[in-house]
Amino acid sequence: MATKIKATKATAKQYETILIDKDKGITTITFNRPDQRNAMSPQLHMDMADALDDLAVDPQTEVLIITGSGKAFSAGQDIKLYFRGTQDDPAARHKARNASNEWRWQKLSRFPKPTIAMVNGFCFGGAFTQVCACDFAFAANEATFGLSEVNWGILPGGIVAWNVVQVMGYRNAMYYSVTGEPFDGKRAVEIGMVNKSFPKAKLRTETVKFARMLQEKSPAAMRYTKEAVRAVRFMNEPQAADYLNAKSDALKYVDKEKSREQGMKQFLDDKTYRPGLGHFKRQKAK
Repeated sequence: MATKIKATKATAKQYETILIDKDKGITTITFNRPDQRNAMSPQLHMDMADALDDLAVDPQTEVLIITGSGKAFSAGQDIKLYFRGTQDDPAARHKARNASNEWRWQKLSRFPKPTIAMVNGFCFGGAFTQVCACDFAFAANEATFGLSEVNWGILPGGIVAWNVVQVMGYRNAMYYSVTGEPFDGKRAVEIGMVNKSFPKAKLRTETVKFARMLQEKSPAAMRYTKEAVRAVRFMNEPQAADYLNAKSDALKYVDKEKSREQGMKQFLDDKTYRPGLGHFKRQKAK
């Protein structure tokens, strides 16, 4: 039986396992399997892969927030549907596995607009990948994170072990992966898993406030900056220097708003903008 989907005027499609809501340039995707703590089924993976393709080129989407319904962000992979449900069907297993990795890392980490993981509750196992894939992550102080796979005899699934080393650092990734010890939103900030945490009652407000701030900045500059930061992590200094110089030059040709010229004029000529004290007044492209 299909889950009832929340409809909005701006939502072109409806999905079985996720909700999509659009509000003045901010699009929110909500995992909508609250009875299963938003565990990721094969259908959820298919829905997310399709939705991200659409939203990547959607002019109404300037910032993307990903969260969960009910008490959980996501409890990880749905053991029954994702594993047991496909164990006797190699084709279905292959399709589900590809969709799972494709949207949670390939599509999400390369999404052209800013992405924010809003971790509202339980976040376990495979759900770490999409948190790490997002450009930013905010959590409720009361959220519970955990890499509990070791407790029942397996490794963290997919590329989670690689994800957490990149985000938490070696020592913290080793500790939480091997012990399976859970941690809350405040601890997630301390170890670099998320940027900030807030009381749950304020999480949505603070996340949207941050998203609105991002909307004031140059879309092209943000996209090229986040792509550059992700790319240079795996380069040596000469490679990084060449890449960043080329990326900077390329930005001039794709920025339809000519943000650099706007900022320079407001600083040097109009004297209405002071670098380091906020963003310049953006004139959006028509």
